[in-house]
Amino acid sequence: MNKTKLDEINRNIYDIKNKDEYDYKIKKGLTPEIIEEISKQKDDPKWMRDFRLKALEVYNSLGLPTWGPNLLELNMNEIATYVRPKTNLNTSWEDVPEDIKNTFDKLGIQDAEKESLAGVGAQYDSEVVYHSMKQELIKQGVIYTDMESAIKKYPDLVKAHFMKCVPVHDHKFVALHGAVWSGGSFVYVPKGVKVDIPLQSYFRLNSPESGQFEHTLIIVDEGASLHFIEGCSAPKYNKVNLHAGCVELYVKDNAYLRYSTIENWSKNMLNLNTKKAIVGSNAKMDWVSGSFGSKISMLYPMSILNKEGAKTEFTGISFAGKGQNLDNGFKVIHNAKNTSSVVNAKSISKNGGKCTYRSLVRICENAEGSKSSVSCESLMLDDISVSDTIPVNDIRTDEVEFSHEAKIGKISDKTIFYLMSRGLSEEDAKAMIVRGFAYPISKELPIEYAVEMNNLINLELEGAIG
Repeated sequence: MNKTKLDEINRNIYDIKNKDEYDYKIKKGLTPEIIEEISKQKDDPKWMRDFRLKALEVYNSLGLPTWGPNLLELNMNEIATYVRPKTNLNTSWEDVPEDIKNTFDKLGIQDAEKESLAGVGAQYDSEVVYHSMKQELIKQGVIYTDMESAIKKYPDLVKAHFMKCVPVHDHKFVALHGAVWSGGSFVYVPKGVKVDIPLQSYFRLNSPESGQFEHTLIIVDEGASLHFIEGCSAPKYNKVNLHAGCVELYVKDNAYLRYSTIENWSKNMLNLNTKKAIVGSNAKMDWVSGSFGSKISMLYPMSILNKEGAKTEFTGISFAGKGQNLDNGFKVIHNAKNTSSVVNAKSISKNGGKCTYRSLVRICENAEGSKSSVSCESLMLDDISVSDTIPVNDIRTDEVEFSHEAKIGKISDKTIFYLMSRGLSEEDAKAMIVRGFAYPISKELPIEYAVEMNNLINLELEGAIG
């Protein structure tokens, strides 16, 4: 049998493991004393220390979700919630320790910065180790920095927005995040400023039996625009790692924000992330999401369309292989007149993997004239994989336009036969079908990230076909 091009891609770049060396690693567990120690290590202001302790109380008062994947294997007594690498925040790649720098270089972060980005933040375990932004953006008043620096330099702006979009009572793992968060990015784009080149933050977890809890807070002021890219990865270990980050996005009146994510966590990772946006009058919030890796994923980005004319669009794909349960989706609340949402979600499952699309569309009583269109498609590559669609459509007024379409199916034998009759091997025919299925998502990404997503698809296909 002929080899396919899929076998030529090197998986090892995502499984780079550095020695588990660190400047400080907190003991495993989750107690008030541990939270106070994290706060002390990070030199928090008093309001943040108090916030963390209150969030821990909320965490302890809430139960695990009663739906979705089983999370009973998560034992917080076996997770270290704060790991500080052996470096401070750097503004030059040359100052980053060699092993950490080599990891990010192999992942392509430095090349991407040179070729297609206006600014980069790189987090390693619990702290941001590198940050930079082009001078022209600084001159325009754009702020892009790590969250710890933002708390100290812009305390009023941070305090007015921090965990107001995603309050700690939302669910148990938001409360956990509020207690132990560390690292992440803060962005403020002033009124009327158009950031034409994307910013990117990349999050890398290296330490085993630990968690990453970065906080991303972005404010795009009136009439401004931004494309922000988030990348994530981790090497595989034999025991559970945890990711419970939080993303809060504020898109003010007449503003535009595109938030693109490629998540490639390792397959021992529990990815329990939370992302939410509040969208103003005639503003638009676009989400582009590729979800790979993770043993379990529970991720449902959400747009709250709070003012008339607000718009949102979600374009996402999930790919689950053996041993993976990816429970992903999208939520949108139409809370004003003449708002609109478009959802285009796709999933691929193979080798017994499970993909679930779980969604909520709520059009409130005061949202007359609103429009919503939802399309979710699932492709299964064999007879043992699973794909489910669990939509909730809560329409509370008759003066709306709403449509929902769902398709679940296997690769067509007729299509494979047709492609093979044109000279392709069966393996290449299947790979072509999968790439075509994923194309609507990859075309929404900048070319460098579309290539990365296609490579991840190739890696997932490797061993599943042929």
